[in-house]
Amino acid sequence: MGAFWVGERVRLRGVEAGDWGVFMRFAEEEESLADLVQVPRSGERFRAWAGEEAGAAGDGDRFRLVVEDVRTGDAVGSVGVHRADPRAGVFEYGVTIGAGHRREGYAAEAVVMLLRYMFDERRFHKCEARVFAHNEASLAFQRRLGFVEEGRLRDHVFHGGRHHDLVLLGMLGREFAPSPRE
Repeated sequence: MGAFWVGERVRLRGVEAGDWGVFMRFAEEEESLADLVQVPRSGERFRAWAGEEAGAAGDGDRFRLVVEDVRTGDAVGSVGVHRADPRAGVFEYGVTIGAGHRREGYAAEAVVMLLRYMFDERRFHKCEARVFAHNEASLAFQRRLGFVEEGRLRDHVFHGGRHHDLVLLGMLGREFAPSPRE
C-alpha cells in the first residue's frame, strides 16, 4: 500500500473479513444516534457481508475503505463512495467514525484522501453528500470541508416515528482545496 492512502492520523485500507465486528459496532452506534433504525442483524450476517466485501472485485469508482488509526492500527471508521456516475462525473460519499473516536480529526483526514483520489486520480467533477437536517455536527463538518448546501428535500426520510428533511450538499473538483496538513 502506497503513501497515498496513509496520512498523519489515518490509513485507509480495504475491508477484511475479520472486520465484521467493527462494522457491527458502527451499525449499533448509528442506531443509538436515532439516525438509522434497522431490523437487528446477526453477527453471522455481518461476517457474511464482510467476507463478501473483502472478496469483491470493485470497480474503482464505488468502494468502502476502513479508516485505521496509524499509531494503533485500530479500525476507527469507514469511508467510501456508494454512488458514482462516471459519465456525469458525479459521485456521492459517506463516512462513519466510531463513537469513541469522533472529533479527533479522523473523518476530515479520511475524507480529504478520498476526495483527492476521486477528483485527482479518477477525474470526477463533483462530489455530493446527503445529511439529515437535524444533524448539525455533520452539516458543520461538510461545510468545513468546503461543501455548500445545494438543496433540501422536505420530509424526505422517515425514522424515529417522524419525517425529516434531507440536506443535499455538493463540492466541485475545482473547489477542493485541502490544507497542506490534510
